[in-house]
Amino acid sequence: MAAYWEPEVQEPAFVKESQFGFDEESPVDGTPDGREERASAEEHLHVHVTVEKFTFGAAGAPICEVEAATTTYHQYSVEMNASETNPYAPFVSKMDWELARWAKLRGPGSTAFTELLQIEGINEALGLSYKNADSLNKIIDGLPGRPRFKREEVIVAGEAFEVYYRDVLECIRALYGDPEFAPHLIFTPERHYADADQTIRRYSDMHTGKWWWATQKRLERERHGATVVPVIISSDKTQVTLFGNKSAYPIYMTIGNLPKEIRRKPSHGGHILLGYLPTTRLDHITNKAARRQTLANLFHSCMRRILHPLKQAGVDGIPMASGDGVRRHTHPIFATFVGDYPEQLLVTAVKTGECPRCPVPHDELGNYDPDYEYDFRDLDSILDALASISDGPTAFVKACTASGIKPVQHPFWEDLPYVNIYQSITPDILHQLYQGVMKHYILWITKACGAAEIDARCRRFPPNHNIRLFMKGISMLSRVTGREHVQMCQLLLGLVVDIQLPSRQSTVQLLRATRALLDFCFLAQYPVHTDETLDLLEAALQQFHENKDVFIELGIRSDFNIPKLHALIHYLRSIKYFGMTDNYNTEYTERLHIDFTKDAYRATNHKDKYPQMTKWLERQEKVLRHDKYIRWRLAGCPQSTIKCKEDERPRLKMTRHPSLKAISLPKLRSDYGATYFEAALARFVVQYHQPNLTRLQLETAAAGVYIQFQTVPVYHKIKFRNEDPFGRNTTPGTLDAVHVRPMHQDSRGRDVPPQFDTVLVNLGAGADRGLQGYRVAQVRVVFSLPPRIISRLFEKPPPKHLAYVEWFSSFSAAPDPNTGMYKVQRSVRDGERQVSIVPVSQIERSVHLFPKFGAMVPREWTSSTVLDVAPAFFVNPFLNRHTFVTFL
Repeated sequence: MAAYWEPEVQEPAFVKESQFGFDEESPVDGTPDGREERASAEEHLHVHVTVEKFTFGAAGAPICEVEAATTTYHQYSVEMNASETNPYAPFVSKMDWELARWAKLRGPGSTAFTELLQIEGINEALGLSYKNADSLNKIIDGLPGRPRFKREEVIVAGEAFEVYYRDVLECIRALYGDPEFAPHLIFTPERHYADADQTIRRYSDMHTGKWWWATQKRLERERHGATVVPVIISSDKTQVTLFGNKSAYPIYMTIGNLPKEIRRKPSHGGHILLGYLPTTRLDHITNKAARRQTLANLFHSCMRRILHPLKQAGVDGIPMASGDGVRRHTHPIFATFVGDYPEQLLVTAVKTGECPRCPVPHDELGNYDPDYEYDFRDLDSILDALASISDGPTAFVKACTASGIKPVQHPFWEDLPYVNIYQSITPDILHQLYQGVMKHYILWITKACGAAEIDARCRRFPPNHNIRLFMKGISMLSRVTGREHVQMCQLLLGLVVDIQLPSRQSTVQLLRATRALLDFCFLAQYPVHTDETLDLLEAALQQFHENKDVFIELGIRSDFNIPKLHALIHYLRSIKYFGMTDNYNTEYTERLHIDFTKDAYRATNHKDKYPQMTKWLERQEKVLRHDKYIRWRLAGCPQSTIKCKEDERPRLKMTRHPSLKAISLPKLRSDYGATYFEAALARFVVQYHQPNLTRLQLETAAAGVYIQFQTVPVYHKIKFRNEDPFGRNTTPGTLDAVHVRPMHQDSRGRDVPPQFDTVLVNLGAGADRGLQGYRVAQVRVVFSLPPRIISRLFEKPPPKHLAYVEWFSSFSAAPDPNTGMYKVQRSVRDGERQVSIVPVSQIERSVHLFPKFGAMVPREWTSSTVLDVAPAFFVNPFLNRHTFVTFL
């Protein structure tokens, strides 16, 4: 065996590159080329924030301080006549309450629960205060809760329609006054800066954006001491059944005073169902244009009825107490609307095929000029056109057409104060970016490169815990979800990295357009931005537009006049106005469909659904609120049970017991591919005690180490929790895992291919960001040493968990100029792979590699063998958001 097959170490238990073993390419020594600019810009995302408070007037000032006894939970206790000795009241015991909670939140239907309680002796044995589902419902109905739903009729075109909704002001009061949110509420806007000189603006939560500051300043001139309550409305029609085409039209609401980290988690209850709109199709109206116009008028009439209280409250304000009992003079103001493109058109009364925010003509939507100001539509002229309804139908239609909108009678936002609806339309990551732009782009890629070749490549990517392998390809998928488009984007650049286009056309433009669009997707989802990183976002969009004509040259597109593609231009401005896109992502409300609509419908008898759905929801909310109240009582009445700071958890987690207790050394070689296990272990033993030996001294010393055992316990999985790359302590980090298992059989006796994942190993000098000081390796075995052997081989205890790895080459000095990806290949000398044993703690995270397939992928390659047969690889930066930020 050659003496240089393994690298030297830099210090005990840390491996470094050896000048004798690694000679493929010079290692990366910094962030090259355009990455220097990005690294410099993103440095300001990790520094201490300089905060400028709003000091104009007395914004957010309390009306008066109150005693703690008047907080919301204490008022809740009074309303229930709560017992001092029984925190579960009105339930008689812990068992009584927990069974009730299970029955309403997790249990069977009412009939099955009643049959359970009718089993002889069960009531007496459990000491229950209810005998059936009806008596339990009566107890729950008596609990205080959020506002009740009411039913009203809306008359449109002489026809009456039912709408179920809640009082919007009471809903705002319920969210604003929730005691769980009290310590976290935001009452005033702030300007955040990434530097002490306050020249680099930083954006995150809604209160850091320009809209709140400007609105607060305008309001403070008219109402001294006002507290702005930004109201966020979202709507989206959804199916409630897989078959039968049953649908519902929920309207959701939340407030910008809640931090986005609370709003984005359904378990915190930061959103509230405001109402259900009619879902009629008006099939009796045979004229399609008239039907669409009537549906639009119906939507706005219902929304106007629901949101009408905001008109007076936004101007005059209303006293409102937060959950800690402190009262402020609040002004609920409609801030943003969250919805997909059809909903945006419906809300803004803009024609299909046009931008709901700016007046750019349809045939110019595909153009992009970085120096052009894409201003909002002229709200004043549109309001003048809407006011012309009193001049008669003909004049009204002409005025609306001239102003670029449909003739909608009294849109709901017409009279709301401080509202510019064309400014309030926000980016939509789910439907606009992934289900829109990326859906189109993946289709273009498939047409450009050929469906057969794209599908063949999809089937031959190596596995990774964080990705989905499309083993049947992607060209024939139907009804692709947003999640599946996200998964495709993780692999998209690897599909085209070295593919051959028709007529052997250069792929440079295709690669640059793909990389730019993926960069835009990931940058747009940052939880925090600065003016500098927003420049990166704009630069990515500009690079895409500079290279998109490749699809015209290939005959796939004749133009790019796509409204959702044009909408990317408005992302930068929306972020500056309302904070990051995770303040208004439709992904959150899509998740709410399950809790507030689909589950509610399943709980009905599917006849006269809305009265049953609303009653079911009210009871769910009461049970959840009572559960929070009980936990508050049992915890000693803390200020809040919501944790905005994550508990300290270990980065690395191993199972308590090994997957297999004793694997023989010959089996490690044959099944796991650990060909040089004994030699690698001998070398590790010497390096662990004497890290500064020369290569020759190391080889000589290792030859004298004798491995006197035949079996080792092995582990088939390593779990990681990668810390938030932006340094926030309010998120749990990115979950990751490394799978290390040989071929085995599943429960049905079928062979499961082996999986030996690739990882990023810290060579001793790796930082939180960048690839300097790291190296890619494939893990072949994760093991621990038998205790009896440790005392024989080591003078001091070694790390408990060790990994046998096969090395890849150092990262290239600069990434590929067109894809921005680093290239690696197997580290081989004289036909032998270079291997080492390293502590598992030295493994930073899993890594996904794109194989260099060539013009056409060899059909004999498979997903399980591609790491062994491909000649070279590219490191995938789009594995998840953590890799995108850190792999510079």
